[in-house]
This record gives sequence, structure tokens and C-alpha cells, in this order.
Amino acid sequence: MKHQVPTVTRVLFVCTGNICRSPTAEGVFRHVAAEAGLADRFHVDSAGTHGYHLGEPPDARAVALALKRGYDLSALRARQFTAADYADFDLLLAMDRGHLKIMRRLAPPRDAERARLFLSYAPACGIDDVPDPYYGDERDFARTLDLIERGSRALLDALIRPESR
Repeated sequence: MKHQVPTVTRVLFVCTGNICRSPTAEGVFRHVAAEAGLADRFHVDSAGTHGYHLGEPPDARAVALALKRGYDLSALRARQFTAADYADFDLLLAMDRGHLKIMRRLAPPRDAERARLFLSYAPACGIDDVPDPYYGDERDFARTLDLIERGSRALLDALIRPESR
């Protein structure tokens, strides 16, 4: 009897510098998938459209708030999004429309549609873009984390129940 190997979905979250929104989404989605007993079904990473913070950990404010809610971002390090990511990921999720535009511009023509807005999976949030908290205060980071939590749960639901996409 053959054993069926579970399919792994490779998901990349993308923001500007890969220190606030996208590493938070990576950490939250990884946690949500693990809580559902589905960690082995996903390979998750994050990147930035710009190389401002290459090799740096996520913003300390994002790390602290995430940790308060049970998400550990401490091992993550910033990297830059490249066209090669289309070969390595099944789904490439932009935190806002500006990122999506850059990502699609770098995409091989047949792959551009695999880049989507993260919050398109959570229409109940009522917005398309996850706001950048970088120049804000703790409330801005909390709002961003709230949206990412809702978006991550909706994304997981869509990925495990493809008929609901």
C-alpha cells in the first residue's frame, strides 16, 4: 500500500522592509497552522520589497507585542523579495497594494496572479491593505497585529478548504 505524502503549500508574506508586517504575518500564520495541527502542511517565509534591513530582526515593537500574544518572532531575519521567489513559493501575499504592484512587476508573466493581497482572504476586515505601523505607536502595532491574526485565520481556512476560496 502506497503512503500518500501530504502536500506542502509554500506561502510567502511580503511588506516593505520585512521588519514589521510580513514577519508578523509569518509568525502568526505559522502559529495558527501549528495550533490547528497543520504545521507540516505549510512552508512559511517572509520578505521585503526593499533591502533596507537585510539580516536584521523584526522591529522590537512588533516582537514585543507579538510575544505578549504568544507569537515568537525572535528567530526571523529580514531578506529581500526577488523574482526567484516565484519558483520557491505557491502563494505570495502582499501586505498592501504597493507591494503587490512591485511583486507583479517582478513576476514571470504566467505567475503574476499568484501574488495576491493578504487581506483578500479576510474580506470581513473591510480593508485591502494592512497599515504600516513603523512610524506609529503601540496602537498602530496592535491594529496591524489584529488584522494579521484575522487574516491568518481566514487564509488557513481558505487553504485547508479550497472550495471556500
